[in-house]
Amino acid sequence: MPRIAHLDDLRRAFVAGGEPLPEITTRLLLDTLGLGNRQAFDFLARARPTQEEFEQWVIETAGMPDPDLVVRYNAAVEAHAAARSTEPDIDRLPNVLSEADLTQWERDGYVILHDAISREACAEVARLVWDFLDACADEPVSWYGKGAEGIMVPVYQHPALEVGRRSPRVRKAFAQLWGRSDLWVTIDQLGFNPPVTEHSAFKGSDLHWDVSLARPIPFATQALLYLTDTSTDHGAFRCVPGFHHRLDAWLDNLDGQLPREVDLSDEAVCVPGRVGDLVIWRQDLPHGASPNRADRPRLVQYLNFYPPDLEMADQWL
Repeated sequence: MPRIAHLDDLRRAFVAGGEPLPEITTRLLLDTLGLGNRQAFDFLARARPTQEEFEQWVIETAGMPDPDLVVRYNAAVEAHAAARSTEPDIDRLPNVLSEADLTQWERDGYVILHDAISREACAEVARLVWDFLDACADEPVSWYGKGAEGIMVPVYQHPALEVGRRSPRVRKAFAQLWGRSDLWVTIDQLGFNPPVTEHSAFKGSDLHWDVSLARPIPFATQALLYLTDTSTDHGAFRCVPGFHHRLDAWLDNLDGQLPREVDLSDEAVCVPGRVGDLVIWRQDLPHGASPNRADRPRLVQYLNFYPPDLEMADQWL
């Protein structure tokens, strides 16, 4: 294992009562290692490994870390607000989001990158979902077994997942939205949203934010890749378009209500897409999956990009 800054600090925070790392450092470290955060935290808390055991588990789980990414990571966390690096290969690519796309982004807070990856590549990722759940697309009875955690499927490592994570087209879209190319890709999960039946309710969450509502709420993105052709009634992603423009005023006028308990579902719209379409949204937009009223499950891959100096709130509100 190469030298990786704060690797032992992360382990000691869980095993030996060490001081927790800053959240952004933990995020960068786990994404550099190719690990999902819950995946790593569960192992550390359960196994309480030595450093040697932890490093061996990392290699067995995610493989040897990419040496070039390790160099970038070490520089990012040890430089302390050094000048931004760049990714020349991404900078040189032609834009993939049009002016109309960017206008929609500014207005609505979300945008769709059509045909982000091929249908064939999506089919390989979808196969991971079916295999993990031990389910079959043409056997509805198999859709409601065990394996998923709500609508989340905890699969983090597989070459098929790397197609979207490493796609120059996908990276360019995020670079346009962030205005910079020195971005890290998240190691995230898959999603499985089966049709609602009289015996199986919707297992997703209501409209929500995955960020603290302590202000100012920093800019950041989130995204999912459709692995199935998804209509508005097919458990599609939903959000309240343009809510980021009025979020501050809305928070100021809640009159004692807790913001996460306010029902905004009447304002939400479902966002359809084709296989291979990537939906990207601002993290300050209320969002979530929708109940699936169609006749087949909706499958997605979650992925996202962020800079090494991502701003994060000090408190959760």
